[in-house]
Amino acid sequence: MGAALLRNSGGTRSSSDFTSLDEKPQFPGASAVFVDSLEFIQPNVISGIPIYRVMDRQGQIINPSEDPNIPKETVLKFYHTMTLLNTMDRILYESQRQGRISFYMTNYGEEGTHVGSAAALKDTDLVFGQYREAGVLMYRGYPLDLFMSQCYGNASDPGKGRQMPVHYGSRDLNFVTISSPLATQIPQAVGAAYAMKRENADRAVICYFGEGAASEGDAHAAFNFSATLECPVLFFCRNNGYAISTPTSEQYRGDGIAARGPGYGIMSIRVDGNDVFAVYNATREARRRAVAENQPFLIEAMTYRIGHHSTSDDSSAYRSVDEVNYWDKQDHPISRLRHYMMHKGWWDDEQEKIWRKKSRKMVMEAFEQAERKPKPNIEHMFSDVYSEMPLHLRKQEESLRKHLKVYGEHYPLDNYEH
Repeated sequence: MGAALLRNSGGTRSSSDFTSLDEKPQFPGASAVFVDSLEFIQPNVISGIPIYRVMDRQGQIINPSEDPNIPKETVLKFYHTMTLLNTMDRILYESQRQGRISFYMTNYGEEGTHVGSAAALKDTDLVFGQYREAGVLMYRGYPLDLFMSQCYGNASDPGKGRQMPVHYGSRDLNFVTISSPLATQIPQAVGAAYAMKRENADRAVICYFGEGAASEGDAHAAFNFSATLECPVLFFCRNNGYAISTPTSEQYRGDGIAARGPGYGIMSIRVDGNDVFAVYNATREARRRAVAENQPFLIEAMTYRIGHHSTSDDSSAYRSVDEVNYWDKQDHPISRLRHYMMHKGWWDDEQEKIWRKKSRKMVMEAFEQAERKPKPNIEHMFSDVYSEMPLHLRKQEESLRKHLKVYGEHYPLDNYEH
């Protein structure tokens, strides 16, 4: 009520009887107090959101109370997944350079963000990836032959050759198929999380994206929707420093991506993305609270993209070789975990040699099988969109068949399944 309408035993008091200190803002749009000095809020109010980590670069646990105490067998799975992914990347990258596949994106330097987060989730949690999260799918058990088949677009590819390489997906493993446009998956993930909330299911959604995609309008809309609708979603930002080819100094002026969370009312944390245990701890706790409290969480994993953005990129145009070598040699998530395992007595040089040889053989066998398989039947160009093929597609299919009947000798039809 207005101050002039308030009454006491002495009768009506006018607004002048109140001091400015008694006045409280009643605006519905913010919780705040009045001030009588003109001052703009500086963007660098704090020195920077701290980076949570569990182990140092030599694999030593810094604070024992933060040690997740993961069993040896699980830590070995972490390491096997990270190194197998690294091996697969090297072989498929070279295969693109040799003209065997059309495109590829490596995960060099970001393996810890994949495995640490994947291990902290339940298998029933739904994953929306961007395109550099193959390790999440690998940790969940996606086989090498399907990775290879997708990149080759052969007859064993679940997508039937319709997608670009590295656009993986698996309904069985709750991994939504990758799509190329940046950030479109972020509001979709919020919608999926809202549906899970309505079902009252013990499930969460995790949505991966890079700091470059966080500049897209879809990201901001998704953040706001998730907070206002109180959705159990984890926004996992891989801040690898360069987006496609733009350094963070040219992408934003604020304190990274985690600083945006509070502005939307989202619980946020920044972690060392090269520390697989820090990623694991943060994701596990965020996942627990997201489901229990029905609220979103934002995790910014600070890491470094050691490889080129893709096979279409030459990163030497925007960064130095010395910079890349530093991260590759001095602060790599795989070497950090290997140091930890060696300190524990769980790994040694001989085991490393044996595993590297074995993992390369596994990848090469899947690679050779995928290369030998035929391409999908051309009829799949027209299937899987409509339950009943509409007239215009039937006409297109018939037109293609007539064309191939006349000019088929000019096409490599023997390479396709019949």
